[in-house]
Amino acid sequence: MIALPLPLVLSLIMGFLALRMVLRGGPVPVIAGLLALLALQALINALALHYGQPAARFLQPVTAMAIPALAWLAWNADALARPLRPRDALHAAGPLAALALRWQGGLLLELLVPLTYATYAAAIATALHRTGPDLPRSRLGQGGHPRLLWGGIALALALSALSDFGIALAIAAGNPARVPMIVDIATSVLLLGIGSLALAAERLTAPAETPDNPPPPAATEDDHTLMARLADLLETRALWRDPDLTLAKLARRLQVPAKRLSTAVNRTTGDNISRLVNSHRIRAACDALARGATVTQAMLEAGILTKSNFNREFRRITGQTPTEWQSTHRHL
Repeated sequence: MIALPLPLVLSLIMGFLALRMVLRGGPVPVIAGLLALLALQALINALALHYGQPAARFLQPVTAMAIPALAWLAWNADALARPLRPRDALHAAGPLAALALRWQGGLLLELLVPLTYATYAAAIATALHRTGPDLPRSRLGQGGHPRLLWGGIALALALSALSDFGIALAIAAGNPARVPMIVDIATSVLLLGIGSLALAAERLTAPAETPDNPPPPAATEDDHTLMARLADLLETRALWRDPDLTLAKLARRLQVPAKRLSTAVNRTTGDNISRLVNSHRIRAACDALARGATVTQAMLEAGILTKSNFNREFRRITGQTPTEWQSTHRHL
């Protein structure tokens, strides 16, 4: 029986995910690049630790330092839709520093890697918290998937920092033989994390139930005024038909900060902007189904591109599947 090292298994999984994103034409190529870099790093780890390749050992910390920097750039590209700028080249300082220190060796490099991972993990987690309940540039209607993804990435970086500290301590204590074991344990945790994220994402597509959360703070008069403007904008402009509609686009139309709009929606409705927009979409889909449109036609007319999201939101709002609803409400 052929036994593959865990880092090599992780490399194959990440490589497959990156290839699938490229073939599907993912909207943010930097994320596909991040997955490809993770696949490369896992392959280098396997070659260095399990097959004793000197070139892989030399490259290992250099490519590792590129991962958190690319994760930060991917966060800006995906969540904030910020294009790359010349100053983003400063994030290459980490890999270049690792390359310079690699020629010298020493414990400094072993400490630099986990400190870098921990710093970027904290930066992503802080930015995620500051954006509020809705990511400004994520398409409305995706549920909690974007926040789940980026929270998982921040946690993965933090766990990587912890494992790298363990590696540095093992080397400092004169026990380099323990390094492969630490890497395998970290890889196992990462594989478990990937599976958990996939499971959680799958559960997010199931019919949503009303959470038993404490009520939000009372809405202010300004909140109600802003909500009236939002309702008028959605009704008169039918912006919900845009499948790429985001919180940032709505906030720009209303000339208010994105977090201000998100907070107003939460205070006045107890829900988020994504569900509010989807309620308009599902009402339009119901009208289309009543006129005799197919489920796919109704979905696209409502501005929803993913059938799983459409079915989830339709059942949440109407308590029925689109087919069930149409069978009892279709105009004769």
